[in-house]
Order: sequence, then structure tokens, then C-alpha cells
Amino acid sequence: MGYVAVKGGTQAIEESIKRLKYERIHKEQVLETGQIEAGMRGLIDQVMSESSLYNEKLAALAIKQAEGNPEEAVFLLRAYRSTLPRKYCSKSIETGEMKVERRISASFKDIPGGQILGATTDYTHRLLDFNLMKETEKTVKEWLSSYASENNPFGELQQEPDLILPKVLDYLRKEGLIPPLENNDAEPDDVTRESLDFPSSRSQRLQILTRGETGAVTSLAYAVIRGYGALHPTVGELRVGSLPIYVGHPNGEEGSHEDDYYIGDIKTTEAEMLMPFMAEKEKGKKELEFEIGYGLCFGQNETKAIAMGILDNCLEHPDNSFPSHNEEFVLFHIDSVESTGFISHLKMPHYVTFQSKLDSVRKTKAKADEREEVQAYE
Repeated sequence: MGYVAVKGGTQAIEESIKRLKYERIHKEQVLETGQIEAGMRGLIDQVMSESSLYNEKLAALAIKQAEGNPEEAVFLLRAYRSTLPRKYCSKSIETGEMKVERRISASFKDIPGGQILGATTDYTHRLLDFNLMKETEKTVKEWLSSYASENNPFGELQQEPDLILPKVLDYLRKEGLIPPLENNDAEPDDVTRESLDFPSSRSQRLQILTRGETGAVTSLAYAVIRGYGALHPTVGELRVGSLPIYVGHPNGEEGSHEDDYYIGDIKTTEAEMLMPFMAEKEKGKKELEFEIGYGLCFGQNETKAIAMGILDNCLEHPDNSFPSHNEEFVLFHIDSVESTGFISHLKMPHYVTFQSKLDSVRKTKAKADEREEVQAYE
């Protein structure tokens, strides 16, 4: 889309950019990226997930530059991501190998390995903690020292063991209560390299859902539960933890893992949702069965992973009577960069097109006035 150049616009734009920097620093306080990385974990995880770029330092930089605006931070990070070369593809990741930090099930009380609450705000009182206004580096160090002594009274440095726990839903599969996993060795589609076509593949849908704006994904999933499909899912298993990433040796044998390179871990949130439905059986009988909705995103973003699982199941069963089950409606409208960019472009000059519309309105009004005058004369 092209815009009409405005005379003198270059100087005005330069001054606008200077003013933007002034607004960020005029209180003479410098917000270090390390502070953002350490203290804004939720925002860091959201920006990384929506940007499809796992790098906490770069996410902190984008948040600082965007002054905390997540949409702008995602835009910055995606733009940077587009400049990076892609030299390798990692090996497929088995999420059963996750080093679990938090793991719960809303479907079963007793699960193998137990419920692990981990770090969550689910059980906190939603009250402002005014003590945080007095928090200093000294008080933080004192609290950490106290916390360490509580968990390790002997003062010995001990690394927490890696908890690798079985999947809860695997036990339902063994009982035949949910369908077995299908082996799919097909190369997943890449929505960042190829345009989205409809009908879309599941790999495309999952990529767009995990890149989707957290609020938009959550809102549409909430609409599903509220009535657009009347679906009431249950969390089969929600887990948060680190997944190891491996890259294959360039000269290694196909399918061999002996020479793979370990390049690090990524923290992720995974949700497997149970969706009840009435299945048609022989002689018109109906039986209650379960389907699975899947969600996975960078960092700890549990609400989004659950919402993603709900929408994944909806899009697996298209129904144009509900917008939440229409893949074109959902996938085209949850992307923060696309939606924010298009809404923001309305602020740009539209002088020519608006003047054209205004001329049409004037001509229509003039013709109407002429008709009124003729009728009054007659």
C-alpha cells in the first residue's frame, strides 16, 4: 500500500523519533535489560513465544525499546528474526523427555510422579504487595539466603534432580480410552517461509496458534467454552519445564543419534486437553469418548497453552456455524503483528482516498439538493 508524501515530512519524522526517545528517558532512570530479563519473566516468555524466537536477552532488549509494549516488542523481534540465517534444523523433540518444573492434572488426583505445583500465581491472593516498593538488593539477598537454608539446612550445594516423568495420557491410551498416537514422519510446514493455504495442515495451525497474540488466543478459546461450540474441556496434563535440543552431525547417519550435538535447553509449557464428545456406534448407539487438543509455547504461559489446545481441537473439526471453528477466521485474526500493523496503518495519510470519498459525498448531496429545489419549484 502506498502513501502520498507530505512536504516537510522528513524533518517532522526525525523530531518525532527524538521525542519518542525523550519520553523513554526524561525521568532520568535507565532500565537495564538485565533487570527486565530477571524481573519480567511473564512478559519475556510471551514476547518470545509470539516472536518464534527463543532468546531472553533479545526479548528484554525488544521490551526496553518498545517501552513495555508487547505488540511492538514482538514486531521488533520478528523483524530481527527475519535477518538471521538458518544453518541447521534441530532433531525432533520428544516432550516426554522434559525436565519438569511444574506438572498438574485437573482430570486425575493421583498421577505417576505426583502433582508438582511449582511456581504459579494460581494459589496466591490477588492483592497488591506494597512491600515490593521497598524491595532492595539487600532484602533480596537476605530472602534468598533464608530460602536456601530452608531447602538445604546443611548448607551443601545440591543440584535439583532432573524430573523426567511419564505422560498422564499414556495411561489412558493403554486402557484404550483415547486413540493411540499416530506416527507422522512428514516434514512440518513452515509458516514463516511459505504462505498459508486453506485447508491448512495441522502443523501450520499449531505454528500460528503458538505465535498468536496471547490475549486473542485466550479470548477465542473462552468464546468456545461460553457457547461457540459448547465445549467444556478438561486439562489432562499441564507441564512446564526444559526440553533438550539436539542438532545432528552433518556427516552422521540418518536416524542415528550417537553423534548429535546438544546445543541447550528451551523452557516450554505443554498442555494436553481432554475433549468429551458423543461418538456414533453401530445400530445408532452413542458412547462418550475423548479427543485431544494440544498446545505448546515458549516459556511459562499456561493460559495460552490451554487456550491453544482448545482451538487446536476446534480447528480439527471445522464448523462454519461457529467462527471459533473456522480456520480462516481464527488463523488470520490472532497474529499480533498482522492485526496491530493493519490497525496502526489507519493512522498513516489517506488523503487521496478520503478526498475521493468526500467528493462523492458532496456530489451526492448536491444532486439531492437540486432534486429538492426542483420539487419545491413544481
